[in-house]
Amino acid sequence: MSDTTRPVDEPAPTFELPNVGRGPDPFGPRTAPGETDSLLLLFQRDYYCGNCRDQVAEVADQIEAFRDVDALPVSVLPESVERTREWQEIVDLPYPVLADDGGAVGDSYDQPSRFGILGNLSDLVGRMPLAVVLDVRGEPTVHATHPGSSPADRPPVTELLDDCRTCHEPTDPSPD
Repeated sequence: MSDTTRPVDEPAPTFELPNVGRGPDPFGPRTAPGETDSLLLLFQRDYYCGNCRDQVAEVADQIEAFRDVDALPVSVLPESVERTREWQEIVDLPYPVLADDGGAVGDSYDQPSRFGILGNLSDLVGRMPLAVVLDVRGEPTVHATHPGSSPADRPPVTELLDDCRTCHEPTDPSPD
């Protein structure tokens, strides 16, 4: 598993994307429902990724635990609206499912890729998974990131849930 990077109060890239799942359409960090304190952005590899489908299903199974800490999972697929809608019909998620056609939002969050130019030409072989926890109680900020180095490199859902939970806890200033 990749090391978790924890930027403190780093401004989150803003976006609004078409939502084919539950919630507002379009959807972005500033349009999250009022009772939401944090967003768990799950940047998927592509339409065909079986590991992605397994991950979002596991998160969906824990939706009440996320709601208990005022967190909202959001799946982001680097596909067209039509293709993302087809994916949502298969996975049937109880949270937003966003179409990031061309992957520009994933790129703005530094979604990892591999295989150089070839990887940039094809999400199927190049794009890796990424999970990002945003604090959306004010101006959206990045709380934690989990970049994957391989298609199966994903943090356990319990770790993502803990990141959402700790997003609300005040941080202790470093001693000088």
